[in-house]
Order: sequence, then structure tokens, then C-alpha cells
Amino acid sequence: MSTEPAPKEPGAPEEERQMPFLAHLGELRGRLRWSGVAYFVAVFVCYGFAMELFALLVSPLIDASVAAGIRPTLNFLSPIEPFWVLMKISMIAAIFVASPVIFWQFWRFVAPGLYKKERRVAIPVVFSSATLFCGGAIFGHQLVLPAAFKFFLGFASKDLGRMKEVLGRAVDLQITRPFELNPMLGMEQVVSFSTKMLLAFGAVFELPLVLSLLSFFGVVSARTLWKFNRYALVISTVLGAVLTPGPDVASMLMMALPMWFLYNVSVLIAFIFDRRRARAASA
Repeated sequence: MSTEPAPKEPGAPEEERQMPFLAHLGELRGRLRWSGVAYFVAVFVCYGFAMELFALLVSPLIDASVAAGIRPTLNFLSPIEPFWVLMKISMIAAIFVASPVIFWQFWRFVAPGLYKKERRVAIPVVFSSATLFCGGAIFGHQLVLPAAFKFFLGFASKDLGRMKEVLGRAVDLQITRPFELNPMLGMEQVVSFSTKMLLAFGAVFELPLVLSLLSFFGVVSARTLWKFNRYALVISTVLGAVLTPGPDVASMLMMALPMWFLYNVSVLIAFIFDRRRARAASA
């Protein structure tokens, strides 16, 4: 019986033989190491611009405060809080800065097991991943955070109890000592809320890429995704309620509707891949 290795299938993966489990772990450890190096370098770079990033992050809150007639003031409750807040902002910003390297290392880990045709999409996938992730954060900062802060600060009231509008008419609530309802905003709370929103929208905007890759590899089809559309709307609403840190309906809808729209964009991309696959099969 011949012991010569079987000829490779055209376009087969680079490594035909089974890689040992420990070798997989070594490869994974190397990719994680380079991703970690890129992330920590990005943290130190971002910390040099931490104050500028902080001002940019809270700018929607400042605009909403001015619009509500509230003097924009942020408080800190411990001596270490300003340092920790700036460090936290640097660590979050480093995720976006280092995302191209992280996505590239992840792709390098899975690429050897793919066919040559599949490996050709490496650069577009890495570029699209970083672009969609950062684009989701920009969408959240420019559109969602201003609307969320405007809604939350709308609860602030001056001279509460003295005069109210009921059906268009001023009404005295007959409270002898009217009071004001003013927000006392802390640095940690504002930054935590804002960064959670940005990370959530960055992750949500990766949906078209994930579904497009599944369609490209033939795991799902456009017909299957379209049949699942009604359920996708329900799931988008539930995820919008879970992922948004605010309890208001506006923030939930501003995440759920873009998520459902991106799902339908994925259906369109999957339809294009299906057409190409059908033409190639008929040829």
C-alpha cells in the first residue's frame, strides 16, 4: 500500500495535517499576546489625550444641560475619582484605537484553516470590522447620547409645586414651600453611562459583518434570513432594552431600530452572495 500523501485539493487550506491541540493553544497565546501589546500601547497613547477625550465624551451632556437651563457641573466624590475616570476613558478609547490590530490577529488565527478564496477577504473583513465598530460608537455619541441626556435632564424642575401646566393652563399646587429638582452629576456615573452606550453600539454595528460572513461561507442564505425577519425585530427590541443602560424607551428604540435596519442590510448582502454563488454553480 502506498504511503505517499494524497494530493492537495485545489484551494485547500495551507495546513492539511491536523495541528496538535497544544500547538493551537500556542498559536492562540501568540495572537493574544500581540493583541495585548497593541492594547496597552494604545492605553498609554490615549492617556496623553485623556482630558480631551473626557471633554468630547461629556459634550452631549453639556449641551443637554444648557438646553435644559441647568448649569453644567460634574462632581467627584473621592480624591482618586478624577484620575480613575481619565484612566477608564483611556482604556475604553484604546479598545477602538487597537481594534484593527485585534481584529487582524483574530483573523490570522482562523485564516490557516480556510480555503484560498476565503482568505482573500481578510483585509476587507479587518477594515470593515474596525470601521463598523468605530462607526457604531460615533453613531451613539452623535445621535443617541444627546437624545438620552435631553430626556433624563427633562426631569429637572425649578420651583416645583408652585406652578404647573395642566391642559394648557397654569395651576398652583398650593405647596407652601416650593423646591427645585436639580441633578447632581458625578464624573464616574456619567462616564460609565456614556462608555457603556458607545461600546454597545459599536458591538451592534458588527451585525452586518457577522451575518455577511456566514452568508459568504454558505452557512446561512438570504431566504433563511428573510424568513427570520419578524423574529429579528422582536430580538432587536429585547436586546435594545437589555444593552442600553438607561431605562427610557427612547434609548431602547434608538438601538433596536438601527439593529433591525442593519439586519435587513445583511439580508441584502446575503442575497448578493447567493446570486453570485448560483451563477458560479450554473457556469
